[in-house]
Amino acid sequence: MMQSMISHFPPYLSLAIWAPILFGVLVLALGRDENPGFTRLLSLLGAVVSLLPTLPLIQNFDKAAHGMQFVESQPWIGRFNIFYALGIDGISLWFIPLTAFITVIVVISAWQVIEERIAQYMGSFLILSGLMIGVFSAMDGLLFYVFFEATLIPMYIIIGVYGGPNRVYAAFKFFLYTLMGSLLTLIAIIYLYNKANGSFDILAWHKLPLSMPEQIAIFFAFLMAFAVKVPMWPVHTWLPDAHVEAPTGGSVVLAAIMLKLGAYGFLRFSLPIVPDASHYLSGFIITISLVAVIYIGLVALVQADMKKLVAYSSIAHMGFVTLGFFVFNDMAVQGAIVQMISHGFISGAMFLCIGVLYDRMHSRQIADYGGVINRMPKFAAFFVLFSMANCGLPATSGFVGEFMVILGAVKFDFWIGFLAATALIFGAAYSLWMVKRVVFGAIGNEHVAELSDINKREFFMFVLLAVAVLYMGLYPAPFTDTMQTSVADLLKHVSVSKLPVH
Repeated sequence: MMQSMISHFPPYLSLAIWAPILFGVLVLALGRDENPGFTRLLSLLGAVVSLLPTLPLIQNFDKAAHGMQFVESQPWIGRFNIFYALGIDGISLWFIPLTAFITVIVVISAWQVIEERIAQYMGSFLILSGLMIGVFSAMDGLLFYVFFEATLIPMYIIIGVYGGPNRVYAAFKFFLYTLMGSLLTLIAIIYLYNKANGSFDILAWHKLPLSMPEQIAIFFAFLMAFAVKVPMWPVHTWLPDAHVEAPTGGSVVLAAIMLKLGAYGFLRFSLPIVPDASHYLSGFIITISLVAVIYIGLVALVQADMKKLVAYSSIAHMGFVTLGFFVFNDMAVQGAIVQMISHGFISGAMFLCIGVLYDRMHSRQIADYGGVINRMPKFAAFFVLFSMANCGLPATSGFVGEFMVILGAVKFDFWIGFLAATALIFGAAYSLWMVKRVVFGAIGNEHVAELSDINKREFFMFVLLAVAVLYMGLYPAPFTDTMQTSVADLLKHVSVSKLPVH
């Protein structure tokens, strides 16, 4: 399987997957609450070491090459022709360093906040990081499914153990929604395995001649798992509950990376394996994507809880992503992938900002704030920057992806592009309305009057994210150039009918 493409590079992908998992196990084994300094340092060391093997992927990536790069392939369960097969292309490249980077940020963010069961908290995030990188690099269908499902376990623990008062309800809802959706996907994977004469090779599945009824059935089987994970309207209701109850780090990883697993599934499975069904059902996906963009934008506008507002804004932004995929042109698909990467930085930063306020005031209600800028000017500067990026201000990363998707959508159909563009208005409305009530004006109450500005640790964390948001907004070429060839290949593949010739 894929022997001709085996990489001559060191096994960077295996290192990126297993380094955080091994460090997570180490932290669980050696970390103790009686020695919090050691536990935190070991966790930070694990996160930084795990980031290192992801950097050569960017440096050595050949943006002109077709097909998969950094390929590793070893028999895993030989009897059933199951391989431990990894590889990335321009579509999956950026999600691997993004995942490792966000894990470093999460460890820093929890430094002084988590005081009990520190090892379990940090270890869960490190293990989760490795599993998510596994999803983005798996080239074997069963391996993908194992990683995809395994991500549920650490996140379930993070929400269920470290979350708010309704954490158990939110964790169960998250787990059941995502597990139920994935069971149909498992059936589709087994069906494709049999259809491909006993092969789990995802690239071989891309070439299968499937009839239209088969394609539609498989499309919906995949849709159940990926739509819940994105989450698309109307299966989005688990996300606000999960965000509100999750600890800050949980919300950051959930929004920045986990939602991308579902969207990535569309690009790796739905579009290339069942292209005719994807075209046939594109109107349906575009419709529910526009509902997410417009309706959920309006829902975000009326939220009283800051975390809920940002959670709903995430659903609206991910609606842009699925819209971009199903208008089938280069500009929109590249824009959707850029939007996924950008949303990782911006949503992570927004949840961290809310976390900083919550750590000081123990409230997420917008009404409990007002005039924060008078006591926390440095924090206010970052909060305003990230809120502006969240509503797509030019020169921030939030603008690039949305603008490309809107351009691509207009090319496809003017009115779809027009409706998608209303998201910029709603985004500005809910983001700036929140900033106005929380940050600006006179000091709201005595609790706000006692606030202290961000410390060096928090400042460093926000600077890293601000640099990422501004760099991507001002110079998106490194991101778009690497994905150009892979997106063109995907669209070329999707435009050719895979229906069997009778």
